[in-house]
Amino acid sequence: MTTIAFNVPGVPVGKGRPKFSRHGAHVRVHTPEKTANYENLVRLAAAQAMAGAAPMKRPVALLLTMNMPIPSSWSKKRQDLAVRGLIGATVKPDLDNVCKAIADAMNGIVYQDDKLIVSATIVKQYGAVPHVAVRVQEYAEKEAA
Repeated sequence: MTTIAFNVPGVPVGKGRPKFSRHGAHVRVHTPEKTANYENLVRLAAAQAMAGAAPMKRPVALLLTMNMPIPSSWSKKRQDLAVRGLIGATVKPDLDNVCKAIADAMNGIVYQDDKLIVSATIVKQYGAVPHVAVRVQEYAEKEAA
């Protein structure tokens, strides 16, 4: 079973809504710059982890662990509780938007298309160093009895 794991450094960024602009009779769609930059960072980390291997062609399971920055304004006691996982990370961005940005960025690199993701586990927590830990592995399909 193939497994790929890597970290995306920095504060997680959610997929932004596309922007539309009119140019005469045509409408152009623009990806927000912050989203494009983050997806490029994910692509770079994914490509390094794949080390030239071909994208997966079978169903995959995705595990994302988002480590959000701890507010520096919090007391040392509250920061310690956050690092230990005793305070939920209820800050922006939404975990589904980060998942979408990361899943889209891995298209053609880790797997042929994100439609191959059949299982996903996403955790959003506070961490001493902000990053997203990504793990993709071939899905263990169950045989009929």
